[in-house]
Amino acid sequence: MRKLIEFDEDTFAKLKQLGRDRMATIQELADEAFADVLKKHGIPIDLKDALRKSARDANPAPPGKTRKSNPKKSKPPKKKS
Repeated sequence: MRKLIEFDEDTFAKLKQLGRDRMATIQELADEAFADVLKKHGIPIDLKDALRKSARDANPAPPGKTRKSNPKKSKPPKKKS
């Protein structure tokens, strides 16, 4: 699907430069920006995100318990000297 979006000249010049710096197209920059907006508002971007959100909503953590991050990434407690 194609839609037109209008940018002022200064913004477009900055987007073109950012695209050159990152070796990305304007379309890739736009895709990333729109995905960030959807994520910010809790709207799943694709089927994988929708299934993850659905599973989280169906199995909420018990009261008083929070979901733990990856335990492999947590640091062990420091020993007192």
